[in-house]
Amino acid sequence: MKIIDGREVSSAIRAEIKEKVSELFEKYGKKPKLSVILAGRDPASEIYVANKEKACEQVGILSDTVRLPESVTQSELEKVIVEKAADDSVDGILVQLPLPKGLDASSALALIPANKDVDGFSTANTGKLVLSEKDVVFPCTPHGIIKLLDYYKVETEGKHAVVVGRSNIVGKPVALMLLQRDCTVTICHSKTVNLAEIVRTADILVVAVGKKGLIDGSMIKDGAVVIDAGINRENGKIFGDVDFPSASEKASYITPVPGGVGPMTITMLLYNTYFAGLKKVK
Repeated sequence: MKIIDGREVSSAIRAEIKEKVSELFEKYGKKPKLSVILAGRDPASEIYVANKEKACEQVGILSDTVRLPESVTQSELEKVIVEKAADDSVDGILVQLPLPKGLDASSALALIPANKDVDGFSTANTGKLVLSEKDVVFPCTPHGIIKLLDYYKVETEGKHAVVVGRSNIVGKPVALMLLQRDCTVTICHSKTVNLAEIVRTADILVVAVGKKGLIDGSMIKDGAVVIDAGINRENGKIFGDVDFPSASEKASYITPVPGGVGPMTITMLLYNTYFAGLKKVK
């Protein structure tokens, strides 16, 4: 069994991004810029935003954060998004979720132009992903999962990939991306009958549900590659959706939580922001 080290892969990719950002500036005098919009004071969101700001600085990407109060109205939030959309210096816009109660996230996100949608959640980018178009902006966490598989040279062609979870953020897009890599893909969810039986057929297993220990070693095929994208907080600790001790006895490769998929999400946000900036000058 080999542990898939997301921190190692993330560090390697960030080094590449830093070099590319430097080349972009030297050649075109351009530095990519990310604008983050944070509404409310959710503690986890504050941490995520601080980490994004730090990551941008590390690779040479410019960033700014608009902090809005918990009491912000839908129209006030949308006004900021429209202003950032019209600002030519801004290459990527990210609205930090969750939004305060009473705000419509779908309506707000729909105002982000596809070329500045560095989260990859827009209708346009989702459509491009479904159609396998080349200029799609991939959602960050699924993109990070594919990069992990690539880094460890995991063979995908002809393999059976089982995705447990059908969210628009991870489950659905990663299933489509694995399909593009010539996997045969099965998507499971809360209503799936005989979940253990289906999971046991997976050569590549991706779990993104948000339920601690949902998958254990008895459900995993010998030699399977296990990607745990679940995040569950309990007593100040973070756990995945996969029971790591028992699963690691069966898997050939497995991601730990924390330290597996997690570090890749912000890294792929940097990746998307760089390419958004590059497209403006090429």
